[in-house]
Amino acid sequence: MSTTARRAVSNSLGLAVLGLLMESPAHPHAMAATLRERGMDRVFKVTTGSLYDVVRALERAGWIETRETVRVGARPERTVYQHTALGRVEFVRWVDELIRVPADEYPKFLSAVSYLGALGPDGAVAALRERTGRVRASLEEVRQGHREVLEAGEVPRLFVVEAEYAVRMLEAELGWLEEITADIETGRLAWPEPVTGWVRTSGETR
Repeated sequence: MSTTARRAVSNSLGLAVLGLLMESPAHPHAMAATLRERGMDRVFKVTTGSLYDVVRALERAGWIETRETVRVGARPERTVYQHTALGRVEFVRWVDELIRVPADEYPKFLSAVSYLGALGPDGAVAALRERTGRVRASLEEVRQGHREVLEAGEVPRLFVVEAEYAVRMLEAELGWLEEITADIETGRLAWPEPVTGWVRTSGETR
């Protein structure tokens, strides 16, 4: 499949919905609860409105369909969805493409790091230290959540491997943050004079 081909639904939350329906039919409320229980709301932006919008888009595309409408007690009726044959094919194709082909991403942190020199050594160290604390807290939270899910024994490891990836990425960022902070503090990372502007190692002045 061409990486430039447009698919009927491209919102990444749609991928999450299709993935959950591969396990079993479900209604949107249950989908949202499952995503949050598994900590996948760190990967996908989950709100009630966005989830229902994606479900409707998937249904219009013919990737999912209504299985039944159920009512529990006095609660409103809820529509349970399931995959269509087309939806299963498109889901597998989508996952395959995303894993095979690295996509261009534009993280905000990387943009800011490009101009770290603007903060000055003390400002940079202060900002990096605060980020380090936040990343360390996130890392522990993801580790704990992943451990609890596995220990509960209700979800196979295969269904939460994204948490393992998240842990590795956070560990890598934490290591870099600690290293670059130490380099600034010890002077190993040279800092230009304010009057000349900061200079890249390539000699390009900004």
